[in-house]
Amino acid sequence: MDALDTLMMQIAWGADEALDDAPVDRTRPPPRPAPMLRPAPEAPAQQPTAAARARAVAAAAASIDELRAALAGFQECPLAATATNLVFADGAMASGVMFVGEAPGEEDDRTGIPFSGPAGVLLDRMLASIGLDRAKILLTTLVPWRPPGGRPPTESEIAMCAPFLTRHIALRAPRLLVTLGQLPTRTLTGRDEGIRRMRGRWRDTIIEGLDAVVPTLPMFNPAYLMHTPAAKREAWTDLLSLYHRIAQS
Repeated sequence: MDALDTLMMQIAWGADEALDDAPVDRTRPPPRPAPMLRPAPEAPAQQPTAAARARAVAAAAASIDELRAALAGFQECPLAATATNLVFADGAMASGVMFVGEAPGEEDDRTGIPFSGPAGVLLDRMLASIGLDRAKILLTTLVPWRPPGGRPPTESEIAMCAPFLTRHIALRAPRLLVTLGQLPTRTLTGRDEGIRRMRGRWRDTIIEGLDAVVPTLPMFNPAYLMHTPAAKREAWTDLLSLYHRIAQS
C-alpha cells in the first residue's frame, strides 16, 4: 500500500485532522513530571547574644543607681553565680579621676569593695605618695565579680561586663581615667599591646555616651607590682605623670 492509499484509508476512518506539528513517537516512555518545588523554610530569627543583651541593659540605665541595679540583676554572666558579692565601686562618687582595675580579688569578693585586699593597701600607699586617697578618686573594676579561684576573666565574660563599665564611665564623666593592668587598658583603648608597652603613655579614649574623649593613663596593676617589685620604679614615674596631669586639669 503506497502513501496515497494509506492517506485515503485514514480519511475513510475519520483521521482527517493533524493535532501536533510533528508525529509522536509512542514507543518512547513518557517524560517524568517536574518535581514540585516547596518554598524554603524561613530561617529562625537569630537571638541576640548575651553581650548584646548586656549592651541593651546597660544603655537603658539613666543613673548610677539604675546601673548598679541592672548589673546586680544581670545573671547571664556566669561569674555572677560563683561570686559572693557584686563589686561595683568605691571612693568619691563625684570624683573627676576614675581608676579601673581588672577583676576583684578574694577580699574584694568578701566585702563587695574594690581594692580592699593587699593590692588595695598597696594602691592606697601609691595614692598617698602623690597626695591622693579614696576620698578624692573613684575605684571600679572591669569585671564586677571575682572569677573562680582568682583566674583571669575570659573574653566572653569581659564582653558581657564591658558595656556596664563603659556606661559607668559615661554616667560619671570623669576628667581623667587610669587603667590598672592590661585587660581594662585593652578593653577601653582597643589596643592589643602588652601593658609594658602601653603604661605611662596618655591616650585619648572614646567612651560611648560622652561627647569628648577622656585622657587615659595605663599603669601596672598593684597586684602585679606585689609580685614584681622591680616594676615599682616605673609605677612611680606613672604616678608623677598622673600628679602633674591632675594639677593641670
